[in-house]
Amino acid sequence: MVTGRFDRSVSMVAWAYNEEALISGFLERALAALDDAVGDYELILVDDGSTDRTNEIAQTLARRNPRLRVVTNERNMNIGPSFKRAVAAARKEFVFWQTVDWSYDLSHLRLFLELLKHFDVVVGVRPVPIRLLSYIPVIRSIYRVRTRSDNLRKAIVSLGNYYLIRILYKMDFHDFQNIQFYPTALAQSFSLEGESSFLAPEMLARAMARGCRFLEVPIHFIPRSGGEAKGTKLRSIVRSVRDIWRNWVRWGWRFRLSRRGRAPGQICRVSEPFFLEEDVLRLVIPLFKSFRSRAAPTATPSPTL
Repeated sequence: MVTGRFDRSVSMVAWAYNEEALISGFLERALAALDDAVGDYELILVDDGSTDRTNEIAQTLARRNPRLRVVTNERNMNIGPSFKRAVAAARKEFVFWQTVDWSYDLSHLRLFLELLKHFDVVVGVRPVPIRLLSYIPVIRSIYRVRTRSDNLRKAIVSLGNYYLIRILYKMDFHDFQNIQFYPTALAQSFSLEGESSFLAPEMLARAMARGCRFLEVPIHFIPRSGGEAKGTKLRSIVRSVRDIWRNWVRWGWRFRLSRRGRAPGQICRVSEPFFLEEDVLRLVIPLFKSFRSRAAPTATPSPTL
C-alpha cells in the first residue's frame, strides 16, 4: 500500500485551444490532484493561440498559484508543436500529461508515480473487462470499442488509429493514446519528428528503441463533459494518418525490423499479474478492480471564471 506523497518531483503538462468552458475546472482539478499526490510539482499549460478566454482564465489562475505556468503560442500550431513545447518546458524529475477535458481517470495518480521507481515508463491503457470471450482477438476488439471513447464513431476512429500504428510499427502495447509517465530527462532526449497525435506512440517507440522497460496500468477513459473535441475532426484524422505513414517511411520501417528477434518481457502489464515481481504485485492490487467493471468514471462539470 502506498502512503504519503510521492517523494520525487513531478511535472504535469497539458495544452489547450479555445477551451474556455473547461480550462478553469481542469486547472483547479489538476492542481488539487497533484497537491494530494506529490510534494514538489508544477503544472504547465501550453495555450495554443486560443482566440477565446482560455489564456485569460489560465493567466488569472497562474497569478494565484506559482506552481502553474502558462506558455502561450503566438498562433494556433496544433497538437504536435504544443505537445513538444509542453514536454520541453518541464523542469521536474518526472513528466506526464493529461487532456484538458480530463479524458483519463487519475484516481490512482500516487500509485502510478510510485511505479516509476520500478519501471522506466508507465503507460496508461483503457482496460478491457475480463470476460472469457475477451481473450479472443476479434471479440476483444469489440470490447475495446465500448471503452475507448464517448460515442461509436470516435471509438472506431480511435481503434483504427491504434491498429494502424500497431501493425506498421510492431509495438505490442494495448493503448497508444493515453496518459504516459516518463523520466523528464528521457522524454526530453528524444528527437521527435511527429507533428500530430502520433507523438505519443512515437515516444513509446523511441523509449522502446532505448531498451526501456514498460508497465501498462489501467486508466479509464472519461467522456467529455463540455467544450468541443478536436482530435476526431476530419482534418485532425487526416493529419494524424499522414504523420503515421510519413514517419514510418522516414524511420518506422527500420524500427520495425529492429524488433525482430527481441526477447519478450520489455512490456509488463497489470492485466498479467503472474509475470509481475512480488513488490510490484503488492503495489498494483488496488488496480485489479478496473478490469471487473464496464462502467467508466464520469466527468465532473467544469466551472468557468
